[in-house]
Parts: sequence; C-alpha cells; structure tokens
Amino acid sequence: MARSRRHVFALAVAFLLSPLASPLAPRSAALCAQEPPAQTPPSAAQPRPAETRAETRATAETTAPPKEESSSTEHSIRIGAETIPYKATASTILLKDDKGEPVASIFSVAYTRTDVKDLSQRPIAFLDNGGPGAAAVWLHIGGFGPRRVLTRDAAPTGPGPYQLVDNADSLLDKADLVFIDPVGTGFSRVVGKGDTKTFWNVDGDVKEFADFIGIYISRNNRWNSPKFLIGESYGTFRSVALARYLQSERGIYINGIALLSTVLDLSTLQFDLTDDRSYIFYVPSYAAAAWYYKTLKNRPAEIVPFLKEARQWASTDYAAALIKGDALSEPEKSQIAKRLSDFTGLDADYILKANLRVSLPQFAAELERSRGLTVGRYDSRYSGPTDDRLSEYARHDPSFDAINGAFNAAINSYLRQDLKFSSELTYETLNTDVEPRWDWKHRGNEPGSVSVYRDLVQALITNPALRVQTENGWFDMATPFFATEFTVDHLQLPPTLRAHIDFKYYDSGHMIYLNEQDLPKLKQNIADLIDAAIKPQPSAKESNANPAAHSPAP
Repeated sequence: MARSRRHVFALAVAFLLSPLASPLAPRSAALCAQEPPAQTPPSAAQPRPAETRAETRATAETTAPPKEESSSTEHSIRIGAETIPYKATASTILLKDDKGEPVASIFSVAYTRTDVKDLSQRPIAFLDNGGPGAAAVWLHIGGFGPRRVLTRDAAPTGPGPYQLVDNADSLLDKADLVFIDPVGTGFSRVVGKGDTKTFWNVDGDVKEFADFIGIYISRNNRWNSPKFLIGESYGTFRSVALARYLQSERGIYINGIALLSTVLDLSTLQFDLTDDRSYIFYVPSYAAAAWYYKTLKNRPAEIVPFLKEARQWASTDYAAALIKGDALSEPEKSQIAKRLSDFTGLDADYILKANLRVSLPQFAAELERSRGLTVGRYDSRYSGPTDDRLSEYARHDPSFDAINGAFNAAINSYLRQDLKFSSELTYETLNTDVEPRWDWKHRGNEPGSVSVYRDLVQALITNPALRVQTENGWFDMATPFFATEFTVDHLQLPPTLRAHIDFKYYDSGHMIYLNEQDLPKLKQNIADLIDAAIKPQPSAKESNANPAAHSPAP
C-alpha cells in the first residue's frame, strides 16, 4: 500500500498513547507511528456506523439535568518512616460555557493530606494519561496513587482476581495528587448541550484542563500552593501546552512538569516516505530490544554504553546514508545494512529488502519471528505469540495485552467499593472513539505540523523558574527516547533555561512503573524535581554566574 503523508501521520497519531485492542493494526489508537499493513488483518475491528458508541452514550447518559457528585473517604498510608493520613475524594466538576450552561462533567480522584495546616506550603500535582482517549487510571493505580494494582513485570498478569496494595512509592508524601479524566474517558462526559467537538481537539482539551484546574484550586484554596503537572505519553504533549496556556492565559504559574514517556513533536514518530528522521530515532530503541532478547551477534555486557554507541552511529553514518536517498551506492548500502544489523539484530538481507528503513510494526514482527513471537511496542521486554508468522507487520501489542485486564478490573473495583463512588456509567479506561475524531490543529503550528515544542520554549521564557524533567524507558518503542533528546536539544534555549530540562532513564518501557525495581527510582526522581522546584530561586546575578549543566544522556 502506498504511504501517503496524511495516512502515515494519522497512524502515527493513532498510536499516541492509548493502548488499544489491536495496537499495531491500522487505526488502532496509541502513540506510535505505524506502517500500514498491506491489508487489514481479519482480527481488526470493522468500521463503526455513523453514530459511534460515544454519541450513543451522550444521548443516553445526559437526559437527566447534570449535577455534580462527590464521595470522600478517610485513609492512611505508610510511606518510608512516616504514616500519612489522607482524604480521597472521587468527584465530578461541571464545566460551563459562556452562558453559564453546563457542557461537560469532569471526573477526578483527589488525594489530600489531612494533617497539613498551611496549604500554601503543600505542593499539589495534577496528573493525566494520554491517548487521546485514555483515563488517568494508568498513573493512578499503576504509578503514584496511594493504592496500586499488582502486575507481573515483562509477562502477562493473567485473569483475576487482582490485588490492590498500599503503594509505598506513592507521591502523596511529597504532594497532594489530583488524577483527571478528560471528556470521554473515565466517568467524564459531555452534558447538557455540550459537544465532544469542543473537547476532542488539542486546544479544546487544554482549555478543558485549565478550566478544571482553575475551578479546583478556587474551591479548595490552593491558589498559593506550589503546582505541578505530571503527564504520561500524550499527557506529556498536553502538559507542555497546558503549562504555557495556564501561565500566559490564566496567570497560573507552574513550578514543575514531569513528562513520562515524552513526545513533543509527532513528526518524529511518523515513518514517512520523504522524512527519514524516525528511522534514525528508532535505532537505539531497536538496539535496546535486540540487546534484551540476545539477538545481537556480539552482545555487549552493558546496555547503557551500547545505546550510546547506537545513538552516535545512527546520527552520523546512518543519517548520512539515508540523506543520500536513491544516490546511495550498492556497496555503501550493503555496508550500512550490515552495521544496522549489528545494532538491531535483524538480518542484513531483510534490512536491504526494506531499503535500510525498517518501521516499528515491521521490527516488532521480525525480531522474534523465528520463535513465533511478536515484540511489544509499549514495552519491548514483553512478547507474545503471533497468529500469522508470515505477516510483515505486528498485529497486536503483547505489552498492553499483558496488563489491560488487571487495570480495568482494579479501577472499577477500587472506585466503586473502596472510594464509594457509585455510578452506573461505564468507566472508560480507553475510549477508542476519541482518537479517530480528534482535531490536531494547534495554535502556533505550521500547516501539517503537530508539536508543542514552541509551547515549552514559551513556558520557560514566561516562567524562568519552571523545571521540567523527562522520564525515559530504554525499552519504550511508543515514544523513543532518542526522539525526545533530539527535540529538546533543538529548542535553541539560553543555557540557563536549557539547564532546567533534565533527563532520567530506566530499565523499563513506556509505563515505567510496571517495573517494580524502577518504580522507587521513578518516585525519587520526581520527588527530587518537586523539592528542587519549590526551593527559593537564586538571584539573576547568581544564575548567570553559575549556569547548571543539564544531565547528559547516558
């Protein structure tokens, strides 16, 4: 099938961050550029009728006058040497239009420490996941909430019953936490005369979150609290745009942003016919997977130096070869194919047949084909049986299949039983109707470009004290770390501002917290970000005299 820019871009966006039923099939939603299969797999979902399930729900669930609902329960948790009393509030907030009419009901779960006397000294963090179309369930009961669901690392968790346990790595000791579900996810819905078109677009989504945060901090007397944004996947894209909007349009300054599995420029993820950057950016991620599965001819003992070498080669010899395009000679092409084989574990003949350009779904299908396995996209450490060993493209994502059931069952049980939030609505952990109807136009972007790197630059210029930290998993093939490094290193920021963007790395995939060995490290890194961002700021004279260098990529 011919690769048009429009189709390939749609597939790149479709894989942004929502793990879906068939993540490597066309029109699956989740963050990752995809190469369209030659034909739709038999297992792929058939096109929906004109009226989507979201529209059906909007009609069925908004017949009654909209009202806000809330349930609060008291708890305590031991984190480190400290026992923390806290209140969990599961609630909805109504957003209204310019006429004061309700148009959306936003569901959130807030955890607030109850023994705090001065709220102005207590940080508050707003957390969200990606998609578009994902609820905050993944960060909520996977990463930073006071309760987390147990899953198996790099292996299928299997069917229930599942276990929720106290999360000793919750961020509740450092900040109050508010997990937000955007419209169409969780229990959040359009209401009254609201329309999903208002919210299912980049700028409308940002305004939705800004409106919610404005209402929340007003009702809960948190205007003077240090404020943080923590997003994962498309949530990183949203958090950067949201920080700029809150600061420039609402005067709400942010202390820090934590970006888990980051994407700032969607063009870095699309495998386009005339843009070779993604092939370059994915080499280190392919190398990490090949290292893990021991498919390398001369596998080094340590992964970090190996990935440093992969970055260097990909950005020099490989990039120079691809830039030549069809002018590349056959001897040069053979030499590059052999070297690319050394890094990716793929056969050099296969690489030559791919014209030196192997897309992600091709790699996921090919790396372990001899064993009849497909490699995970969210986390390449996961693998699972393939139903067609002749397929050119991976047809599912084992890393999502391994955890989906556990998260879905656990959040429904937790909200309804432990937090006493009774709702007959379906809790949408992942709404597959959102992404296909998403409008990607964004203020300040050039035609055809979808990025928020300008928002990040503006957010830092507006608020030079803002600190940003990006968390990266070596085995994340949905948002490759090399693409994030490239984008940040091309922001052309002054050294003093560039020093406020830090990189952290983990032996994990897209959902870093699934690796229980890395979860404490992730928690500590974000805790350190919070601590650094609430310290008194040095004077301009001190800052200019001693600009701190950002952490170099290992």
